[in-house]
Amino acid sequence: MDLLILVCHDESNKLTLNDLRKQNKSYLKSQNLKIFGQGNLHGKVKISGAKNSALVLLASSLLTNERIILENVPRLTDIEKMGNILKSLGIKLIQKNNRLEVDPKNISIKDLPYELVNGLRASFFCIGALLSKYGEAKVPLPGGCNIGLRPIDEHINGLQALGAEIIIEEGIVKARIKDETNKLRGTHIKLKCPSVGATETLIMAASLAEGRTTIENAAREPEIQDLCQMLNKMGAKIYDSGKEKIIIDGVNKLRGCTHKVIPDRIEAGTFLIAAAATSSSITISPVIPNHLEAVTNKLQESGSKITIKGNSITIKGKKIKGVDIETAPFPGFPTDLQAPFTTLMAIANGESKITETIFENRMNHVHLLNNMGANIKLNKNIASIKGVKKFKGMDLVGSDLRSSAALIIAGIIAEGTSRVYGLEHLDRGYENFESKLKILGIKITREFNKKTLTNKELKTNSDPADIPRYRAA
Repeated sequence: MDLLILVCHDESNKLTLNDLRKQNKSYLKSQNLKIFGQGNLHGKVKISGAKNSALVLLASSLLTNERIILENVPRLTDIEKMGNILKSLGIKLIQKNNRLEVDPKNISIKDLPYELVNGLRASFFCIGALLSKYGEAKVPLPGGCNIGLRPIDEHINGLQALGAEIIIEEGIVKARIKDETNKLRGTHIKLKCPSVGATETLIMAASLAEGRTTIENAAREPEIQDLCQMLNKMGAKIYDSGKEKIIIDGVNKLRGCTHKVIPDRIEAGTFLIAAAATSSSITISPVIPNHLEAVTNKLQESGSKITIKGNSITIKGKKIKGVDIETAPFPGFPTDLQAPFTTLMAIANGESKITETIFENRMNHVHLLNNMGANIKLNKNIASIKGVKKFKGMDLVGSDLRSSAALIIAGIIAEGTSRVYGLEHLDRGYENFESKLKILGIKITREFNKKTLTNKELKTNSDPADIPRYRAA
């Protein structure tokens, strides 16, 4: 059996791929969005496929030797990274617009560049599929946004319960199946917390295991339901996805299929919040309304009128009043929309409280909003907000995906002009974000600079001592 090594030892190949990645990152760092404030949104916007779903569906293609066709795949840098990881294994990818054909018949398990795998958290989810199908895997510890620890204990404990032997050395997770049959064995797993990533990893691993696996306290997110739906099309036997207890009866082989990625509920929620913040009226589609229920409920509570018709949602923004939110696993309020909603509450009438319960390092955007004129007091992961009437435009750096979206909304609200840097984060998760805002009537342009700007070079109204505060985690 060939050992599955996901670390690159070919220095020439590593340098080439790393250089390309650094060049692309530097290229995005030299860009910014210039936003002319006090904008108003109107019209319709098309919602793209869900990034978090597409990434795990791509990982699941490792479970079969047959062709997978994914439709409604968003064109994002994260998707490109996952595609490059699959290509490194010999998988053939053909992309045409938002359709992606994955042909794994010539898969060749070999070294992957460490830097590429380490830079995308979702790449770690490949460990369940690789281990279950090939018996061994070596995967670097995951990277991604710096929004907290996001430990992988639940992944490791679950794989060990299925019969894997796992050690972690020098940042590499090394896993192999101990059983002579070279198959994982079904078991009962109870997660300590409903981790989305762990649930996805274990579902993929259990789909080719011997016997029945039950996962208790499983995550219920729509992206997990999408994964289970596709795996069942491939011949898996997965029951009760979307519930707290998922049952998987292992099968010997999975086949290819065609599957359409669900709409991105986080992108949809971002546009709804932007409309509410600007007292605008827009229609978003296609969406699955019950995926957004926690968000639309809070938007209605804060004063907006929501109308749902089929796979579209229309919002009419009105006078905003403060409401409290607490992030929670689905079907609760999503942590990925906490930062944009904080921006909305910062200009609401009255007081509100935002409590972040998922990630311990996802509140640093509060400092940027305060510098724009917000009145927010932060106590650990609880933001107490007194609404203000206006923001002032300024230059800002977003340093994670969702805070960047929150800053853009703030720039749309603000008086004057704002520039938002850190587009290497934004482009990870929002497809054609500024183009869609333009269609809705916002004056926004992407600027290309001759050099990469740093925090110290930003034009701000703060003293030099305040400069570090202009990064959002």
